[in-house]
Amino acid sequence: KSDSDTYSCDIGDAQSRAKLVVQEKPLLFKQELRNEEAKEGKQVKLTCELSKPGAPVKWMKGDAVLHASEKYEFKQHGTVAELIIRDVKSVDA
Repeated sequence: KSDSDTYSCDIGDAQSRAKLVVQEKPLLFKQELRNEEAKEGKQVKLTCELSKPGAPVKWMKGDAVLHASEKYEFKQHGTVAELIIRDVKSVDA
């Protein structure tokens, strides 16, 4: 997308211009989240894979947005996004 712009070829007395518009590919899930089971007090990791590296990810539980804390850790490596939930309790289901 950042390559979208006007380009020109200059030969001194004349110039030719063209506009390049780059259409971004849609952001999709290459691998969606999978259901997990964990024993109380343990740690669980939820993972999904996106079609583009570095895409912004927002993690939610129900309608509530999660924030990084002692309980929740977020990681993103290229196209893979991870949510780590520590010390899981029944209310985390």
